[in-house]
Amino acid sequence: MIGSAISRKRAASFGEMENTLGFSLLVLPTLPCHALQRMTIISKSSRKRCTRNPHRSVEKECRRKFGSYLPDDGGEPHLGRSRIHGELLMLGFDVSERSISRWMKRAPRDPELARRWLAFLRNHREAIAAMDFFTVPTVTFQLLYCFFIISHDRRQILHLNVTCHPTSTWIVQQLREAFPYESAPRFLLFDHDQKYGSEVLAALRSLQIAGVQTSIRSPWQNGVAEHWVESCRRDLLDHIIAGNQRHLKRLLTDYIRYYHDDRTHLGLRKQTPGGRVRSVGRGRILSFPRLGGLHHRCERAA
Repeated sequence: MIGSAISRKRAASFGEMENTLGFSLLVLPTLPCHALQRMTIISKSSRKRCTRNPHRSVEKECRRKFGSYLPDDGGEPHLGRSRIHGELLMLGFDVSERSISRWMKRAPRDPELARRWLAFLRNHREAIAAMDFFTVPTVTFQLLYCFFIISHDRRQILHLNVTCHPTSTWIVQQLREAFPYESAPRFLLFDHDQKYGSEVLAALRSLQIAGVQTSIRSPWQNGVAEHWVESCRRDLLDHIIAGNQRHLKRLLTDYIRYYHDDRTHLGLRKQTPGGRVRSVGRGRILSFPRLGGLHHRCERAA
């Protein structure tokens, strides 16, 4: 009798707690009531019935009514996700652009094309050069354009110049200065920059150079030039601020001298483009500063 009265009293207290907190308390029968840390509190909101994912129905409705917009459904292949997303918004569908990207199937990449390009670079390495631009801001926030031509054979910089206003006529003059007296390579790689206009293509034909344009948004196809830009920024431009065009050209000229004669390269089996001679002496090690002490060349004393 006493035990049942206590149980009824505890049940009434738990009922009041539920009404006050809005939670349902589930007490394990094997545990004492004072061990509150072992109680499992179940919210009433979790008892609600789970509804279906609305995105499933939206995706099904989009694919059923607007299959003509989706390239993988046999529709218009030239429409991208932004265009399809805009059309769906105009028709009252509240979906995100990322959802459209997830629904669309990506075209599989053909590995054979990459193998062909890499085979072309390896087989004609001695006859390939590449040209490219990169930008450098000055201390007065002026944007300078650095143009360079690099050889694939020994990673040598064949030509470099700096300008504020790159034009097709200026690029043609740089090509003539870089390849005098029939010293031009057989192939010259460059990207789809608008600065390489019809005048540049005509100049390449007059120099008997086969211009090869890389694919759009494919910097890996011009990897030698891209690696040199990365090395130049890491070794020099990240540590200095150019004052003007003349100052930047002098710094780049000094860096090219260091790049050719002192800096070893992994692609050249730890050699330099200029063919650095290995020290054979056993004397003490001497350090010679390069680029104003930013880098050093070490040699053994005779």
